Amino acid sequence: MLRVNEIYISIQGESTFAGFPCVLIRLAGCNLNCCYCDTRYAKDSYFEKSVEDLVSMVCRFGRRIVEITGGEPLIQNETPLLVSSLLDKGFLVLVETNGSLDITRLDPRAHRIVDIKCPGSGESQRNRWENLYVLSENDQLKFVIQNREDYEFAKLILHKYKNILHPDMPIHFSPVMDNLEPRILAQWILKDNLFVRLNLQLHKVIWPKGEPKKTYQKW
Repeated sequence: MLRVNEIYISIQGESTFAGFPCVLIRLAGCNLNCCYCDTRYAKDSYFEKSVEDLVSMVCRFGRRIVEITGGEPLIQNETPLLVSSLLDKGFLVLVETNGSLDITRLDPRAHRIVDIKCPGSGESQRNRWENLYVLSENDQLKFVIQNREDYEFAKLILHKYKNILHPDMPIHFSPVMDNLEPRILAQWILKDNLFVRLNLQLHKVIWPKGEPKKTYQKW
């Protein structure tokens, strides 16, 4: 059984898939406590569903893209099975993970969107650097940045691992919306001529007061 916080249809808000309709499965629980976390409600609130039930629910939604997020999906043992089961059904599957756990457990057909925690998160000591060695062009890397220190840290990591990271893998710099204005981060990226994507949380632009959600707990 998997602990699920919510399931609903939305517009994908981040990554290179931003703007596409998707089914969002938010799994409950997290092993980190980032200071800017906007989904703390997912830590302890959940209902339980089997992998088979979740796959059936996703099929009923009739959308091609499925995002599995949290919390932190990889703290649950059955998450890899859910990912593979959805892929076997022909879905395009995105998995957002905080980068502290082993991503090789996930089916390589999935798009693994991996965070690197910057100092401002309060969790930068928890990064699992081994993950950077197994990322492919099918995956994506994300830095959530709330100040200049975080930006310089992200640049340092990209330089340190430049010969390891796949050259065609998207890299996202995402500003913490209440701490760093996107235009300032954009100026830093342009000045330093970084080949990274400025990644805004599109769902927060569309719904600044929160997404309209309908959770299907009783299917």
